[in-house]
Amino acid sequence: MPSTLIVNARLVNEDREFEGDLRIEKGRIAEIGSGLSPREGDAIVDAAGRRVLPGMIDDQVHFREPGLEYKADIATESAAAVAGGLTSFMDMPNTNPPTLDAAALEDKYRRAAGRAWGNHGFYLGASNDNLEAIRVLDPLTAPGIKVFMGASTGNMLVDNPETLDGIFREAPTPIITHCEDTPMIDAELARYKAKYGDDIPAECHPDIRSREACMKSTLLAISLAKKHGTRLHVLHISTADELALFERGPLIRADGTRKRITAETCVHFLRFDRADYARLGHLIKCNPAIKDASDREALLRALADDTIDVLATDHAPHTLEEKARPYTSAPSGLPLVQYALNAALECVREGSLTTAQMVRKFAHAPAQLFDVKERGFLREGYWADLVMVADEPFTVRREDVLSKCGWSPFEGATFHTRIASTWVNGQLAWDGRMLVGTPNGKRLEFDR
Repeated sequence: MPSTLIVNARLVNEDREFEGDLRIEKGRIAEIGSGLSPREGDAIVDAAGRRVLPGMIDDQVHFREPGLEYKADIATESAAAVAGGLTSFMDMPNTNPPTLDAAALEDKYRRAAGRAWGNHGFYLGASNDNLEAIRVLDPLTAPGIKVFMGASTGNMLVDNPETLDGIFREAPTPIITHCEDTPMIDAELARYKAKYGDDIPAECHPDIRSREACMKSTLLAISLAKKHGTRLHVLHISTADELALFERGPLIRADGTRKRITAETCVHFLRFDRADYARLGHLIKCNPAIKDASDREALLRALADDTIDVLATDHAPHTLEEKARPYTSAPSGLPLVQYALNAALECVREGSLTTAQMVRKFAHAPAQLFDVKERGFLREGYWADLVMVADEPFTVRREDVLSKCGWSPFEGATFHTRIASTWVNGQLAWDGRMLVGTPNGKRLEFDR
């Protein structure tokens, strides 16, 4: 692999923005400095003052493989991800069949080998009957264990109290949770169906999947984590109400200790609110639901003050045909990886976050939280997962979408920053216009 020297860059890393150069050798960051001299054979990339960030680590994606490849697969969705500056992803277990044991986990890694454009890890799922598989999980094989404490596919809704207690007691890795109370949701859905039938207006979604349902389930997860001393990460916080449940402050404290209970929100909760259902309908139907503008504003503040530790996507594609169905049969989820970093940088442009804060939430924190080895930072010796961003506006068009589902909720939106280049393991994977080379993603390693 030829070496690459990036010069005249504005590097963003570990709460600093500074001018500098960066050399890539053998897939890794060999040197960071100022005025680095080219060596024979170096490929020279002049950043011309553009920002260079660590590649984003998305700890929450649904790439739909195996079983649902008609709407997404590891190859197509990882391609969209690197086009969006996301160089590593962690994929969810609610596939068909679900990822409920070590054999299913290894099957996913085999599927990704040679096909994934980004680095990859796969979660083990929890169910009401796989506690033994959780107990014997090798913690080096998965970023964590996913517990659906709200509705999910097949038998992955864990609603047995004894099983839940056992999972939190026995888990050898961090637990990540989807927190919504299913009985509360079912009761509201029945009430709305009695009024509207199956064609419930999309704007009712945040009332059916209510803030009260989120709060009740999140409280349960936190109580179990505190009881057993479990490392708990609560996914896709969507309400201002839940923020009071989490500790404010950096993920890694000044004394070197780490938060045991952490929180995450998603980029669509920062860019959409209840008013957008009238325009986008089921295209922004997701679980938990996008809620009010006041929630969106509170989530932005919580990212800035370190109440929320991680920013992710919850990329979950469905076809347009599926999304056009009536409310009760239109699936929840939306494709996000290709434009998530652009959307997050709009929050920077608007003054809600700094670039360094955004990098901390989207790259540093996932690496720290899941013990990802040698990724998520611009550090000498680390893998060269990099993204260069250019302050050049563009408008999202359907024909540019790389996800297999072929659409984006951001169509028609103008972003003021585009992804100029993405490197994965030192290899250029996206040149600002198209994918380059062949898939180069590696299996994520965990330093535990």
